[in-house]
Amino acid sequence: MPGSNLFELMNLGGGSDARSLSQLAVAAVRSVPGCLAANVALWTRGEPVLIASTHPDLPALIEVQVSAGRGPALDALSRIPEPVSCPDTLADERWPEFSSTALLAGVRCSLSSAHRARDGAAVTLTLAGARSRCIDPRQSQTAELLGALGSAVIGAVSQYDDARRTASQLLDAAEGRAVVDQAKGILMHALGCTAEEALERLRQASQRRNIRAVDLAREVVESGGRLAEGSATGGRAKAG
Repeated sequence: MPGSNLFELMNLGGGSDARSLSQLAVAAVRSVPGCLAANVALWTRGEPVLIASTHPDLPALIEVQVSAGRGPALDALSRIPEPVSCPDTLADERWPEFSSTALLAGVRCSLSSAHRARDGAAVTLTLAGARSRCIDPRQSQTAELLGALGSAVIGAVSQYDDARRTASQLLDAAEGRAVVDQAKGILMHALGCTAEEALERLRQASQRRNIRAVDLAREVVESGGRLAEGSATGGRAKAG
C-alpha cells in the first residue's frame, strides 16, 4: 500500500464516517492492481447506513444486493473475514441481480471483504475491475488490510465524535450554570431575595413563558438587569 494512502487513512480521527469511507475507497483503487473503482459501505443490523464509492454507478451494486437479499458483499458479511471473489460477472450465476447491475456499470469482476466495526456494525469493501479476472484474489490480503484499517478508523471517529459531543454538552452546561448564577445575583439585588428565592422565581417565570430557565436567565443578564423584576413577576419591566 502506498505510504501516502495509509497516512491519509490514519489521520481521519477528526473527520467523519462518510469521509473515512470515501478515503478508504480511494486508497483501495490506488493500492490494488486491476482495481479501477471501489465501493465501501458501513452496515448496521444488516442495512447499509453509509455508502462511499469512487464511481457514481457503484452504489447501485449495494442497493441491488439489499433488494435481492443476496450478493458478494452480503456473502462477505456472513463470512467475516473471508473475502468473496467474483472473477467474471458475465459468467457468474450465483447472484444474477448483482451480476446484471454490475455489467451495466461496466464491472466485469469484483472482490468483496467485510470487517467488524463498532457496536456490532461492519464495513464492506468491494473492489471492481473492468476486465474479467483482472483483480487477483491473492490481492485479498491488501483488501483485508484496507478494510480492517477502515473499520479501526471509523471506530476512532466514533470515539472522537462521542468525546467531542460530551465535551460540548459539559461546556454548554457550565456556561448555562454561569448565566443562571449571574441572573440570580441580579434578581437578588433587584428584589432583595435569597438565592433560592431568585432561582425559584426564574423557574416559575420560565414555565409561564414556556422557555428554558437558562434562556430567561440570559435575557435578564443581557438586559443589564432591566428585565429582572419583570421576568420574576411574569411581565417585562419598563426600561428607564
